Order: sequence, then structure tokens, then C-alpha cells
Amino acid sequence: MNYQTILTSVEDAVLTITINRPDKLNALNQMVLTELALVIDDFIAHPVLRSAIITGSGEKAFIAGADISEFSGLDAATGTGLAQKGQQLFARIENAPKPVIAAVNGFALGGGCELAMACHFRIASENAKFGQPEVNLGLLPGYGGTQRLTRLIGKGRALELLLAGTMIDAVTAFNYGLVNRVVPQAGLLAEARSVLTVINTKAPLAVAACIEAANLTDAPGKTGYEKEAESFGQLIATDDAREGIAAFMEKRKAEFRGS
Repeated sequence: MNYQTILTSVEDAVLTITINRPDKLNALNQMVLTELALVIDDFIAHPVLRSAIITGSGEKAFIAGADISEFSGLDAATGTGLAQKGQQLFARIENAPKPVIAAVNGFALGGGCELAMACHFRIASENAKFGQPEVNLGLLPGYGGTQRLTRLIGKGRALELLLAGTMIDAVTAFNYGLVNRVVPQAGLLAEARSVLTVINTKAPLAVAACIEAANLTDAPGKTGYEKEAESFGQLIATDDAREGIAAFMEKRKAEFRGS
């Protein structure tokens, strides 16, 4: 499918999703959100694709925020609807049963920081900058930023960034635990693909179960411990688990089939 605001490519079962509005620093408008939702749904359902990278076009910005021009004239009801649309999409990414990495290649501000945090983890270029500057507009993050930032870096640091609206650089983001790795920009996508190449050799059902259990850490209802035990029991009866155990005992490489 051809998209107006997104580029896609596939290499070794890894889908690369590039937000492509470089003239707007890849700002998230309604078209981006709509098209990204379609891409994510196709990715999850695709029988061959194993993992994905989300990045931005150009060298300046991952996503520099939401498209503020679309905010004019919104009332309380339409504003709530806009936030819910973004939250639903980002939750879809966060709960995807296949790993999604954010390759942050520049400014990740506002909705861009929120999208990066919705991914399962983040690899940043040395020039990357992160922030939730919505208070400068008289707003707060609407796509889950108050929740994910707090979970990722702790309440004190999160509130400092949320209330002051300031940016942090890639090294600070790494020290805070917001990103997993910081690499030169020229090697950013290669690093992300390298990480996913390793993950793609693992049992798909086990990868999906790890994501699901980890996402329950702070969720109400069923605890992560309960889900972990339940999933362990379900996985141990799969063909992949039998293959993995046999391969370990026979000192050979396992061949997982996702069943």
C-alpha cells in the first residue's frame, strides 16, 4: 500500500517504518496517525514480518511533536477525542506481540517522545533530544506521555521534565533509562536492525509472552507474576519449547516455527 506520510521497507523480516514529513520535522498530524495505525495493523497480522523499527525522515528529527496547526479551534470534546485516538494507537504499538524499536534520529518532542516511549525500547543517535514541552502551550501530553515517562524514568525526573517542558540530550536520556543505547547517527538503523536480527532468532510465542507479561508490571487486575506463570505453563507445551529444550540438550541451534 502507498502512504502519503509514511515510507516502509523490509529487510530480513524487519519492517522499517519512516515518518516522512521532513519539511514539518515529521510532526504528527491526523494523516500520520491514521496511516501509522494501518501500517501497525498490517505488521501485526503479517505472517512473515517478525519485528519493526520506527524512525523519522532526515537527520534533524525523529518526530518533533504533534502538528500544532491542527489544534486551533478544538473544543473539550474534540480535544479528548484526539488524545484518545493517539492513546489507542500507541497502546496498539506497546502491546504488539512483535518487538517494535524506536530509532530516534533527532528531536523526539511531544507526541514524538510519546511515540518513542510506546515502542518496546529505544535506540538513539548522538544528536537525539527528548522532551514533553506541552506546558509551553498550556497543555499536557495527550498520547500517554505522563504515564509512560513516569514508568520509564521515575516520578521525580518525569515531573521535572513535564512541568519545566525542557529537553534532555541522548546521553542524559540513556542515564535516565529512557533509551537503551546511544550510537552515531550514521549507524543508527544498522544498530537497530542488528538488535532485531538477534531477537528474530528467538521463539516468536515466547517473545510475545515476554512483551505481554512485562506490560502488566504496573497494570491493574491480573498481576505480571500471575501472567508470567500462566504463560510459562502455556509455552512449555508448545512445539517451540520442545524444540528449544531438545536443541539445548543436543548442543545445536534451535529452529523455531512459532507453534
